[in-house]
Amino acid sequence: MDSNKGSSPMGSGAGNLIAGLFVLLAAGCTALPRGAAVQNDILKSAQTETPQIAVYPVTGDLIDQIGSWPDPEQTRHRWIPHSDVSDVQVIRPGDTLDMMIWDSGENSLLTGTNQRSTEFSDVRVTASGMIFVPYVGKLKITGRSPENARALVQRKLEESVPSAQVQLRMSEGRRNSIDLIGGVRAPGSIPLPDQNFSVLSAISAGGGVLPTLVNPQVRLLRGHDVYATSIERLFADPALDTRLRGGDKVIVEPDSRYFVALGAAGQEAQHPFNRDAMSALDALALIGGVNDSRADLRGVLILREYPRATSAANGPTNTRVVFTLDLTKSDSLFSARNFPIHHGDLVLATESPLTNAQTIIALFGSAFGVFRATD
Repeated sequence: MDSNKGSSPMGSGAGNLIAGLFVLLAAGCTALPRGAAVQNDILKSAQTETPQIAVYPVTGDLIDQIGSWPDPEQTRHRWIPHSDVSDVQVIRPGDTLDMMIWDSGENSLLTGTNQRSTEFSDVRVTASGMIFVPYVGKLKITGRSPENARALVQRKLEESVPSAQVQLRMSEGRRNSIDLIGGVRAPGSIPLPDQNFSVLSAISAGGGVLPTLVNPQVRLLRGHDVYATSIERLFADPALDTRLRGGDKVIVEPDSRYFVALGAAGQEAQHPFNRDAMSALDALALIGGVNDSRADLRGVLILREYPRATSAANGPTNTRVVFTLDLTKSDSLFSARNFPIHHGDLVLATESPLTNAQTIIALFGSAFGVFRATD
């Protein structure tokens, strides 16, 4: 009889707790804390009368379809292909010339007594491309090679000083040099040795790209225009090694693009692009995969926002799009190798429903352990 009296309160408490646990399980465990959203939590907004998102499974058919969709990255810059010209260096406005004029004739107009030469230093080429030469006047020499300019000066001088011989040396000015800005070991101003001096030549002259840069990008500033590409593309295709012009500015910088990984991912963080073309599988490898004990392998989501809503014929049906990736299906895995990740994408590894079930089981185990301890 005493045993019945002692067991009744305990049995009542155990029954209440167990009943409460069953209520949680029946309610889909929504009251339990989770580390990430369950896939249905994200996708349910697509099932309303006015869907807030468009949902597309990553399949082979989708890869072909999204090729015609608008590009969500609106800030891409074009690039200039290489073009071949003469290797000869040319004189431009702002260059400086040093001229030595030799004359062996008696009573020379250019040299004094006991002199056989006279030097004209730091002769600056004007904005109009002219220089002044004594007994000749103004000569337009821009666009000529230093040797061609020397021959022109001598030919004109010979009209007044038949025995004159000219030596000429050029120092490059601002319009005959480029600026290499950042991202290399030795940035600075680099004179153009010839007309075929290219982007890779300039980077080499600057000591090469810093090894700390992730997927280095090259920006070329030419006047008011900006062009951009990557070192990877320049190395792969010599036809893209653009020929530089005087006044160009070349900037080498790390790739500014990134995607974000959240949820039951191997590493929740903002991840910079480490290559030009990032696929969904590349992104998963970069984040260390998904958490084996928490993630839903059928529910890896890629969230992306497009600039405007488009028709299904040439784009998604909503500006906000969720792509679903099922890591248990071969078609989805193969397609993930060709599915492009864009700047700003969110890769979300959703929580497996089994995680909540395991939590419930653990709670049951804890509850029974408590009751056994109080028996």
